[in-house]
Amino acid sequence: MGSSVFEKFSQIRQNRKKGLAFLIDPDDLNDQELQAALNNAIENKVDFIFVGGSLVTTDRMSHIIGHIKSFTNIPCVIFPGNVIQVDGNADAILFLSLISGRNPELLIGQHVIAAPILKRTNVEVISTGYMLVNSGKATSASYISHSMPIPNDKPSIAASTALAGEMLGMKMIYMDAGSGADSPVSTKVIRAVRKNIDCPLIVGGGINQISKAREALQAGADIIVVGNGAQKNLSFLTEVSELIHLINEPLNVN
Repeated sequence: MGSSVFEKFSQIRQNRKKGLAFLIDPDDLNDQELQAALNNAIENKVDFIFVGGSLVTTDRMSHIIGHIKSFTNIPCVIFPGNVIQVDGNADAILFLSLISGRNPELLIGQHVIAAPILKRTNVEVISTGYMLVNSGKATSASYISHSMPIPNDKPSIAASTALAGEMLGMKMIYMDAGSGADSPVSTKVIRAVRKNIDCPLIVGGGINQISKAREALQAGADIIVVGNGAQKNLSFLTEVSELIHLINEPLNVN
């Protein structure tokens, strides 16, 4: 693939551009739907395909990653909900440490189990500070993780948490309102975090309308993640891609 996956994230940040990740939950798509989603991802020049979820109940993850790898050159990145969501065919894995919570299993415990497994693969490991942000209702991520999300109206707490993650050596920060969230991460929280960290900032959860995508990008997200909204409505991926193209286009002019 040439440069590493992390370098691709970094280049987006360094060049002051915006990126788009398409999150695929292995439980949500059959093979026909997966193919349609991948065709759409290629057509709309998605930057990354994330695979995973808080609760994956089927054994399709390996099958889906294999299909993505055989059909497209878009970087395939595991977005793991637990230690069993590891597959050696992926390009990279977000090695998530749930820095917004105090559950030791998701801060370091599961990582100890996964580390020797990952060491035996060629999967690029990207240390990522993962922050759950309150979306107005309990999400699968908050329930499964046994953790309390950061309040969506407390930007100082979010900023301090993200800064601590970066100081601990995490290469990226990922703020997530959770799959199917009522509300996305607030613009105040995104702005506060962006102001306080230098590493790439990923924002996802509840971005199911073009206005929400625009607000997250304008507030300082480097990469936004769309999942449920784009899986149910493939035209939404096109809308977001066109928005990002319009934002990035002036930066492509020398």
